[in-house]
This record gives sequence, C-alpha cells and structure tokens, in this order.
Amino acid sequence: MIIIMLGAPGTGKGTVGNLLAQKLEIPHISSGEIFRSYINEAGQIGEQVKSYVLEGKLVPDELTIKLLEKRLQEPDTQKGFILDGYPRTLVQAESLDALLKGQNRSVKVAVNLSLSDDEIVDRITKRRTCPNAECREIYNLEFRKPQVENVCDKCGTQLIIREDDKEETIRKRLENYHNISEKLIDFYQNKDILYTVKLNNESNMVSSDIAKEIEEYLKK
Repeated sequence: MIIIMLGAPGTGKGTVGNLLAQKLEIPHISSGEIFRSYINEAGQIGEQVKSYVLEGKLVPDELTIKLLEKRLQEPDTQKGFILDGYPRTLVQAESLDALLKGQNRSVKVAVNLSLSDDEIVDRITKRRTCPNAECREIYNLEFRKPQVENVCDKCGTQLIIREDDKEETIRKRLENYHNISEKLIDFYQNKDILYTVKLNNESNMVSSDIAKEIEEYLKK
C-alpha cells in the first residue's frame, strides 16, 4: 500500500504518517530524513544536498527524484510505504507515478490534512523544541505541555522556540506551500484518490484519532 501525506507545515502530517506506518507495518519516508541521510554521507550527492539545505532553498526536482528513487529500491519498501513531504511539486508527482508504473504499483490514496492558516500559526507559535541533538522532543503549550515549564521531560534541557516556528517565518512558509499545493491537490483529485481530513484547533481530535479515521477509510 502506498500513501502520500499532504498538508501545510503544522498540520501534523508527520505524526499521523508515523502512526499509520506503525499500524500498517510499512515505512514512513520523509523527504527531510532522506536529505539528512545523504548530507551525513560523503560524496558529491551529499555535498549538493547540503548546499541547498544550508541556504534554506528547495532541493531541485531532479536531485530530489534521484534520491527518492534510491530510497524506494530498499527492501523495506516492497510491501508499501508512506511518503511525507514528497511530492512537493507537480513534476515530482508525475515522476513518482512513472516510477511506480514501471514497478506495476500505484498510489492508493493521497491524504490531505487541511487546517486554516491562522490556526496553523496559532499551533506552531505555541510549539517548543528540545535543542538537545540526541533528543529533539517537541511540545505544545496547548495540548502537549512539558511537566516542568519550558523544560524537556525526557532530558531536562531548556526548551527553545525555533526560528522557523516564529510567525513571520511561518507565514512565508505557508505562502510558498499554497503556491505549490493547489496543483498537487488538483492532480490527486483528478485521479480520484484524494482524501481530505478537515482539522480545527477547537476539535478534540488528536493524531491517533486522525490516523484511525484514515485507516478506516482505507478499509472501504
């Protein structure tokens, strides 16, 4: 089973994708993790990826597609996988379809987690992150507070607000996301495999509830 997670930053697609991956016993593959793994490797590809990431630029389609193709050749993807953060562009979506077609496979569903920009800003600005490289635990002042104010439960490190969790940065990221996402959403809608989950900050739904809803949808 192949699932794509769509959604703006702050919608929780990574958390939901991880939960689904555990339930379905298939790998959760995020573009960020792929990039980081190659940055840590020596070689020309690693240096190319690193130069884009350090400058805060999107890794070009051609390079991103090449890295994903390498990842999907690994044995753990044979029964399926969940993609998070890929595809980001229409070119990537079309190349993914072509790659899967060559393997006699296809995307089962593209899950779109939908939340208003104002609610996303409210959610992310309340996020606090542990800067300890061996921990990186994430909290939220609304629905996942640390036991001791501003201190990581796991390692005791003082929590921080990341630069990309500040409102001005979030608004820019959302603007970039919307410029790209509409074409992707239309692409999967036209293929009749788009499933949208409408979220709001007032709801009592948590990530596990959302994952369960998607799991039930997949059984239909």
